[in-house]
Amino acid sequence: MTTENGSHIESLKVVLGKTFRLYVQTHGYHWNVQGPQFLKLHELFEEQYANMWEALDEVAERLRALGVSAPGTVTELMSLAGEPEEEKAQSADDMVAKLIQAHSALAECLRGAFKDAEDAVDDVTAGMLTDRLTWHEKTLWMLRSGSV
Repeated sequence: MTTENGSHIESLKVVLGKTFRLYVQTHGYHWNVQGPQFLKLHELFEEQYANMWEALDEVAERLRALGVSAPGTVTELMSLAGEPEEEKAQSADDMVAKLIQAHSALAECLRGAFKDAEDAVDDVTAGMLTDRLTWHEKTLWMLRSGSV
């Protein structure tokens, strides 16, 4: 299946890039978290990066199903992800705050990509993006709740 809607494809590529950046960020936090919340956050970050690792494959394979190549290098993925973090997280609380910002930004990106998929009448992609948005919104709720 090939689609004629360029913004639809480009939006999906940006979702892939932003998901990759958040995957790397979360995995790095998993490795480096310290302090009294270590075990809880270490496990939470692992659950999160594992979910995003699977999502990367799902989004890339959707691009292939649409008849285009998925970005396949770190350089390509990071160029799609937008501006990098300004500074390294200094504490567990800072990590959580930075993840809230990153998940919020990705949720907004997913909303835009969903609209593009709807405009392209691509229900499969729209459904996949809805599932991803649902997961990120739940993750945001958990991070914001202070229960982590």
